[in-house]
Amino acid sequence: VQLQASGGGLVQAGESLRLSCAASGRTFSSIVMGWFRQAPGKEREFVAASWNSELTVHADSVKGRFTISRANAKNTVLLQMNSLKVEDTAVYYCAAGGTYKGGNYSPAYWGQGTQVTVSS
Repeated sequence: VQLQASGGGLVQAGESLRLSCAASGRTFSSIVMGWFRQAPGKEREFVAASWNSELTVHADSVKGRFTISRANAKNTVLLQMNSLKVEDTAVYYCAAGGTYKGGNYSPAYWGQGTQVTVSS
């Protein structure tokens, strides 16, 4: 299984970015996929997860600004990030499979990171 993330970049606070992660090697249409991020000097943290278009979960820090969605025909998970803040600066990682229990997501597969930098 391979997860290929793209879409990171440098933006100013208040602007938007959309991250995309394409999975290959198996079908993830009914399997959880999600996003994590890791800022410099901090631990990796959960951002959002999606099982289908109706069932999604977002971290409190991004609720109302970020939206996760699926494009299963393309085995892809997207992360639309609006109203970006400086504190959203991090390397963003896509993830797939694994377990989500008690509010904790433990992926089975990880993609490479994509850098998101938000300037003030």
